[in-house]
Amino acid sequence: MRALPWVHLVATLGMTIVIWEVQLLRYPSFAHVAAADFPAFHQKHVARISLVVIPLMMAELATAGFFVMNPSASPVSPWLNWIGLALVGLVWASTFFVQVPLHNRLAEGFDAPTVERLVSTNWIRTAGWSARGVLALLMTIATLRQ
Repeated sequence: MRALPWVHLVATLGMTIVIWEVQLLRYPSFAHVAAADFPAFHQKHVARISLVVIPLMMAELATAGFFVMNPSASPVSPWLNWIGLALVGLVWASTFFVQVPLHNRLAEGFDAPTVERLVSTNWIRTAGWSARGVLALLMTIATLRQ
């Protein structure tokens, strides 16, 4: 059980790093891909990023849910676990109800307003995963103090 906060930390910080890279580098670079090349570029982006984010997101959800359901296994107070799980819900909702539909539009071809919306709405996930990163670090520090 003592390893679980570390799994949680790796998954959460992994997603925090990925989302900042996506926010500051990847999504803004979409505007610099030639229109004729964009569909293939976008398809490769989605396929490759999915290999990284799906396992991390699943591990993060599983560990956050475990700590809520088993508060005695968590080194922090139950309300912090609930906040963490609520933030997972926020980033997942943003992913599936905002970013995925925008990516589906971009799969058909480059569209500048859609890319701009992708960049602007992705701040929801960037903030959510940043907050989760802080919570995961607090949990890990609390684990070390036990």
